[in-house]
Amino acid sequence: MANPKRKHSKSRRDKRRTHQRLAAPAYYIDSQSGEPTLFHRVNLISGYYRGKKVLRTEEDGEA
Repeated sequence: MANPKRKHSKSRRDKRRTHQRLAAPAYYIDSQSGEPTLFHRVNLISGYYRGKKVLRTEEDGEA
């Protein structure tokens, strides 16, 4: 296995690792419940998706 002839600096090592970080998940504030919600997911608290009611919740009284 190949080994480096000279020691790589900390700066060079860190430049290589700049892309290995985790991205924070994107979210929006739901207009119905005011809760943060992930994009393209049904809000389980309010039961709304893209402004339409798609789930029955306990708050509806239909459960």
